Amino acid sequence: MIKRLRSSTEAKVLAQHIRMSVFKARRVIDQIRGRSYEETLMILELMPYRASYPILKLVYSAAANASHNLGLNEADSFISKAEVNGGTVVKKLRPRARGRSYTIKRPTCHITIVLKDKSK
Repeated sequence: MIKRLRSSTEAKVLAQHIRMSVFKARRVIDQIRGRSYEETLMILELMPYRASYPILKLVYSAAANASHNLGLNEADSFISKAEVNGGTVVKKLRPRARGRSYTIKRPTCHITIVLKDKSK
């Protein structure tokens, strides 16, 4: 589920319940924080991690929000804030020997990306 939050000078995108570990997503987010929009796209397309695809979709969505809702130019924007927070843990039970069960924990995360214009 993706929530789009609106502000007057920044385009903000929040993706919740992404099925991925917080640490794996933070490894990618730390590389793009503070970079320009075009440089971010190049980095995310070339990174070999699975976490880069949902983050790339979020950056595209934030840029679309900035251009459509606020009238900002995508080429002049940069990532001012990017953070990953932990979400709920999906717990499942797996049957094991002698009638016992084993829990499987599937972590989720919430990713927030904020785009700002360089000129403002």
